[in-house]
Amino acid sequence: MFNPTRDQARLFFLNTWKKYHQEQPLSEAESLALQWMTRHPEYFPTFDAELEEVLARDYSVETGEGNPFLHLSMHLAVAEQVSIDQPPGIRSSFSKLCERLGDEHQAAHQVFECLAEQIYQQQRNGVPFSSERYINCILDHCM
Repeated sequence: MFNPTRDQARLFFLNTWKKYHQEQPLSEAESLALQWMTRHPEYFPTFDAELEEVLARDYSVETGEGNPFLHLSMHLAVAEQVSIDQPPGIRSSFSKLCERLGDEHQAAHQVFECLAEQIYQQQRNGVPFSSERYINCILDHCM
């Protein structure tokens, strides 16, 4: 399992952005990341900022400011889950949600909420991650 540090994760996105603007070839993972990066123009100033500043920045909940790198990592996590249908049923659930909303991006954001809730419950209550509750949450958004 790949478990990058905070800086490694940020550098992955920042290097992808740099390669894109220098018209360098991208790996498959970088191409997928870029698809989501370009859907978030509100993050472009962060991608273009000085490297040291971006690496040092702390995105805290208290500031009310979203963490672009966490957000993009969530997009990649959901895309990976859907591509391998893990947990089982997420691919069809996500497809139903996309169909209902008519927007893959919006559907991904709904899935984030379900994923975050399951992680929160896991940490708060010390219970195992529930794939069933996760999928059911996604399906609830389909109604």
